[in-house]
Amino acid sequence: MNIAEVARRAKVSTATVSRTINHSESVTPETAEKVRRVIRLMGYHPNTNARALASGKSNLLGLIISDIANPFFPELVKSFEEMALRSGLEVLVANTSYDPERMVHCVRRLMERKVDGVAVMTSEMDKRLISSMLRRSIPIVFLDTGKVRNLVSNIKVDYGVGIREAVDHLYQLGHRRIGFISGPSSLRSAMTRRSAFLKWLGHYGLLRDEQLVESGNHKIDGGDAAMRRLLAISSRPTALVASNDLTAFGALRAISAAGLRVPQDISVVGFDDIELCQVTQPPLTTIHLSRRELGERAFEALHAILRGSSKTGREYRINTRLIVRNSTARCPGT
Repeated sequence: MNIAEVARRAKVSTATVSRTINHSESVTPETAEKVRRVIRLMGYHPNTNARALASGKSNLLGLIISDIANPFFPELVKSFEEMALRSGLEVLVANTSYDPERMVHCVRRLMERKVDGVAVMTSEMDKRLISSMLRRSIPIVFLDTGKVRNLVSNIKVDYGVGIREAVDHLYQLGHRRIGFISGPSSLRSAMTRRSAFLKWLGHYGLLRDEQLVESGNHKIDGGDAAMRRLLAISSRPTALVASNDLTAFGALRAISAAGLRVPQDISVVGFDDIELCQVTQPPLTTIHLSRRELGERAFEALHAILRGSSKTGREYRINTRLIVRNSTARCPGT
């Protein structure tokens, strides 16, 4: 069974069948539906390797993420893949585990598969890898780390608004000693969140005590260890802002292990608003960052270059906002 047989039964040319399979807009909806109906009846499956050789396109997109074990990423992957499937494209997901060396391996694997475009939803990207992809005319979209130019788009998250709302929320509740647990220093997004936190502390005239700022790894164990260090100082924080929700989960565990209560003794705010925030005890106040919107904008950025007339990239903006649940309350003694 081949494309010629599909064309014969549908009474169209093989070129029309090929254009239908590749979702070309040059085929009328009626003809496309007739071809698809024959394909379904025949159980025909296109030879993707042959299609790639014939067209010079693999119809495959690469999606690079930091940590597939982090509940933040599956929803992003899902929305990106849904958009791709609607356009007749497939997705190859690569996971770096925050390791720059593994990033090199991921990019090489994607280039070996001759992907048509790559969404880099992590920060640990080597400039030499970018150059290597651009030499092959592969469109790229970055998360917070890209400089918009030919073939390159960037998604910029407004971390500052969410952080400001979190600090303001805690300030209005009477908190003056607010701690912060950052993510890895190698991640620009983590350092951007840290800088935003320190900026808004200054805005509210709060003392910037370096003892109240700890480093984590964006995982539960890192949040646990960092919170234990914060609890060990002589004048511990009455509230905490964490760089992501997994870090906040670790902080909740450390606070409980110390015999303290959230929010009666310490208020906690996370970042990302993953679904598990609604079922922690207590449910976590956090800063919402839409993973679905991230995935959709990442696909849109690549698709605009692959299917559009212009190869010029653009910047896409994503907003954040505070979601108040039960892990924050008035500062003890106020």
